[in-house]
Amino acid sequence: MKKLIMGMAALALIFTSCENDQPETSNELAQESIDMSDFVAYTDFHDEDGKGANAEKACYTMKNLNRLLEEDDKLYKKMYNIEKNSRSILAKQANAAKGKPGSGGGGTTPPPTDNLGVISIPVVVTVVYSNSQENISQAQIDSQIAVMNADFRKNNSDASNTPSEFASLVADTEVQFTLAGVRRFSSSTTQWGTNDAVKGQYPPVSPATTLNIWVCNIGGGILGYAQFPGGPAATDGVVVGPNYFGNTGYVSAPFNKGRTVTHEVGHYLNLRHIWGDGRCNQDDYVADTPSSDGPNYGCPSYPTTNCRSTDMTMNYMDYTNDSCMYMFSEGQKSRLRTVFASSGPRAAMAP
Repeated sequence: MKKLIMGMAALALIFTSCENDQPETSNELAQESIDMSDFVAYTDFHDEDGKGANAEKACYTMKNLNRLLEEDDKLYKKMYNIEKNSRSILAKQANAAKGKPGSGGGGTTPPPTDNLGVISIPVVVTVVYSNSQENISQAQIDSQIAVMNADFRKNNSDASNTPSEFASLVADTEVQFTLAGVRRFSSSTTQWGTNDAVKGQYPPVSPATTLNIWVCNIGGGILGYAQFPGGPAATDGVVVGPNYFGNTGYVSAPFNKGRTVTHEVGHYLNLRHIWGDGRCNQDDYVADTPSSDGPNYGCPSYPTTNCRSTDMTMNYMDYTNDSCMYMFSEGQKSRLRTVFASSGPRAAMAP
């Protein structure tokens, strides 16, 4: 009898061990099945080099990312995991929409971003100036916050210009911004470059919970650059030139409507360039933004066709003039909101 009892106990232990080895939730199962074969962090695509006729529309976010990847051998894995988590959340939400068990449909736990509501992000603006023009006014700063809120909440009047092909995709991202503080520093440095020197000199304020924006002369015709989620906390945020910030005061056409910051904050919230920083076979990881073989500049005519589809040239994540970009898509909304989920890299900003 004693041997029988001991044998049964051993079997019970084996079964328990096997059960513990299995994924405990549908989310873990979803994580295991996520296809990451197309994921790219480092890119050698250089339309953003700031050279040639289009130098003035230079976003250095991807070149900045390349530099950070070279400096930190752990950053790629961080970004890979962030991307996998985002895809897992989006897959769960898609299943919930279909009412699949365990996905948040049919009365079970809702998907991770559905209950977040409107997310309000505090913004600290750090103005670093070497002359009076660069020491931009409070009115100019206020105008940029107003532009961001209009653009991210679909309250911008020019959204009505969206062609019918894309009109149903224009999104209110349900992300808004409040000015939490302005810091001003006089400096003898006239050009700060793209190596985060300005951030090292004037470190960010509470980067886990606050969007930090440095306004300074970057130089080289560069409008701005941002840091993707997963990068170092000490350099987290956005850098933009003073004459590309806001829509009043010291601003330079055709980038005088505040859309440079809208674009860069898109990167900060994990949106890629609309063309995926590659040719037609590389993606921005958003299903409803058509493939393109490169950036668009100026104010392209509609339709502009590449990769056998019409380019969404009016998307904030392209390189067109400020007056010709005026939408995020529903897919971009879903993607950027995953960073605020409890498992996301910007969860501390969520309510």
